[in-house]
Amino acid sequence: MPNLYQVLKKEVVDETTISVTVEVDKNHQVFEGHFPENPVMPGVCMLQVIKELSETHLETGLFLQKLSNVKFTSVMNPQVRPQLVLNLTFSKKNNEITVKNTSTFPNGTVVLKCNAIFVQTKRVHETA
Repeated sequence: MPNLYQVLKKEVVDETTISVTVEVDKNHQVFEGHFPENPVMPGVCMLQVIKELSETHLETGLFLQKLSNVKFTSVMNPQVRPQLVLNLTFSKKNNEITVKNTSTFPNGTVVLKCNAIFVQTKRVHETA
């Protein structure tokens, strides 16, 4: 999803955690079909943002192996609230990287919580 979002701010909290603020392009073509009069950020796009930010921070390619504890708790309408703060905590065991995510609006309202297990892959492209 090229140009879906741009990184506004990245903060390294500690050696295992980052906080990244992104702004979603409210005019992106994904919202033409999801949904034209009431755009909603597709869950799969939110997961892709998590993957891309993780790849960039860890400087490696990642392939999603497993998701758990996935909870969408608020609707993300980019025309109303275009910014998200993604708090990502990483742990590595062998070839697997676990990412614990809490995505919120800047006011702290939780949008998505999930745990993802990725397998490291060869990095084939740059991300946002």
